[in-house]
Amino acid sequence: MKTQDTFKFAETHEWASIEDDGLAWIGISNHAQEALGDVMFFQAPIIGQQVKQGEAIAAIESVKAASDIHAPISGEIVAINEAMDSSPELVNEKPYGTWLFKIKPSSSESLSTNLAGLISLAEYETGPGA
Repeated sequence: MKTQDTFKFAETHEWASIEDDGLAWIGISNHAQEALGDVMFFQAPIIGQQVKQGEAIAAIESVKAASDIHAPISGEIVAINEAMDSSPELVNEKPYGTWLFKIKPSSSESLSTNLAGLISLAEYETGPGA
């Protein structure tokens, strides 16, 4: 997985890392996990599900709150991080080292359009993640 310096962030606190295999690895930001507190449960999207950028597709719950997770890009869910079933606290320990699910972008054109709607780590840290 690439470093958070290369991640793109949604204003809803999800990050996307476009990996060498063309898949987008999706997680939540450090700001989001801090706001949630101790994560207790992750409700994953369904493999094969078609998702649209900005759509609520999963949920994460902590002792303090529950929050929707939105798709930062459009495409198809192709993998779920099964470690989250038994160890959801991983997202608290390593928010930028723990992916939740992977999305195969609809097309390179839609990926470019979707990424244009996301922001860099520096922009995120001075805006919604500040």
